[in-house]
Amino acid sequence: MRLFFALWPDANTRERLADAAHAVRLGPETRLVAQENYHLTLVFIGEVADSQRALLQAIGRSHGVRRCRIEFDAYEYWREPKVLVAAARNSPAALVDQGKRLRSDLAANRLGELALQAPAPLRPHVTLARKVAQAPVLQAMTPFSWTPLHLSLVRSDTGGLQSVYTVVDTWPLLDEAPDS
Repeated sequence: MRLFFALWPDANTRERLADAAHAVRLGPETRLVAQENYHLTLVFIGEVADSQRALLQAIGRSHGVRRCRIEFDAYEYWREPKVLVAAARNSPAALVDQGKRLRSDLAANRLGELALQAPAPLRPHVTLARKVAQAPVLQAMTPFSWTPLHLSLVRSDTGGLQSVYTVVDTWPLLDEAPDS
């Protein structure tokens, strides 16, 4: 099965993401991501055996992840995957730390396709549209913030017309850390 660790938005945040997606003029071949599929991937794990799921759940459970506020403030068009994303120009330190810790645990247990590769810097984003064949004219995004409440282990099934994401397990994030 194909798995990843992600943050899953609440209903209000999904609405704001949908509003952001509808604010951009996109071509007719473009496919908007369904609201129920919005997520922020922290670490893509890739194909793993079903027997490894319990270890991945233990990794997710073992992290005392602090909540942090993510400010989405820009649209980005990514040419290679042909996607439009809502992006956060600044990565909260707690989010970056969480991604590094998850990658470290995956590497220590030799799990996942990317575990042994050098990680790219975390760029917090949520994909809004796929199959964006031509770069759209991107206007300024009306910024909004989101404070995720849960870390999730998610299964990705990409065999159909649209990807289907299923939350395998989820863990609450700890109260926001005090400002230092």
